[in-house]
Amino acid sequence: MAVYVISDIHGCYEEFLRMLEEINFSYEDSLILAGDFIDRGKHSLEMLEWLEGCPVNVQPIRGNHEEEFLAYVDVMLQLDQKEELATDRNSNSETAALYSSVQYFMKQSGIAVSYFDVYGTVRNLIDHSGVTLGQLCRWSEMIRQMPYYRELTVGDRACIVVHAGYTESLKDISALYSSRKDFFLYAREESCQMGGKPHGMIIAGHTPTVIKGEFSYHHGKVFRYYNQEKDCIFYDIDCGCVLRDRNPQASLACIRLEDEKVFYV
Repeated sequence: MAVYVISDIHGCYEEFLRMLEEINFSYEDSLILAGDFIDRGKHSLEMLEWLEGCPVNVQPIRGNHEEEFLAYVDVMLQLDQKEELATDRNSNSETAALYSSVQYFMKQSGIAVSYFDVYGTVRNLIDHSGVTLGQLCRWSEMIRQMPYYRELTVGDRACIVVHAGYTESLKDISALYSSRKDFFLYAREESCQMGGKPHGMIIAGHTPTVIKGEFSYHHGKVFRYYNQEKDCIFYDIDCGCVLRDRNPQASLACIRLEDEKVFYV
């Protein structure tokens, strides 16, 4: 039995399926998905549907893109309730009308519409896939059940799998983050500088290793950092798969925790 971790699939559904074949994933193994399954890529619908029916040995963690998707659906539900629109949750056309109503009320309130459905994923699901409010609610509740991190033991180290960064204390990050949750979802170089776990290992994504100038830039390969003071190993396994159309170094990465072997697709 092996434990694998994949992060930042971003709608790259075909690459994800190829990775499962590459690692010969079976029911005897465990797979932790470290967030950002959707947005940016072309196949968010397929990823959401796959997650709905995923086997019990797959453990999803929520990333910032799932957190934001959940928030968009909540905004739609809140407007529907506040304005007593009584949207039929099984109607695609009424769901599209509710979506447009959210945009209208945001404009009327002086709120930039660009803050809602930033990547157009909800709009695409409604317009191109015939998705209804009921389906959006089902997926948002699925996301709501996902934890922000998972902890397990690998060898003699406590291993934390999280989307962006891990910290045990709000005190350590209060200068930049108002909550540990925000650090779990949005930390970048702070994950190495301020986060971690003594004598532990952190597996995260969020910051593509294919982008020059980022702290974890590593030519699209998995980035490894060792914090000697904490005796903590940090991995960034977001190798920017969704960016491969404009960056040939980009790929989808997977790490096997027992021996820290990395696979690429």
